[in-house]
Amino acid sequence: MNQKDLNFFQKLLLGKQQELDSRGISTQESTKAVNLDQSTIGRLSRMDAMQSQAMALETKRRREIEGIRVEAALERIEEEEYGYCASCEETINRRRLEIDPANPFCVTCAAKM
Repeated sequence: MNQKDLNFFQKLLLGKQQELDSRGISTQESTKAVNLDQSTIGRLSRMDAMQSQAMALETKRRREIEGIRVEAALERIEEEEYGYCASCEETINRRRLEIDPANPFCVTCAAKM
């Protein structure tokens, strides 16, 4: 992979990282504990709030995992290992990286997993 391609993917990854960070700030309110006092909130409203909280926590968890994947891809760029499969060390197809620039595996190895 040439330097132009590496710069392109680095910009994509940095943009994705910035997007993940901004989304994390906007959902902090959704993950707060639900008030269980029955005198202030009805049973169905509490259940709805607890379900919304669980969904927000799962979204946060997935965002954190994606952030780790993006950071790992940026590290691979710095170490000049980006674009090579983490399993078989073959070149990852450029189109695959355009779809998911944080992807560490080629199609063959991903299918085996």
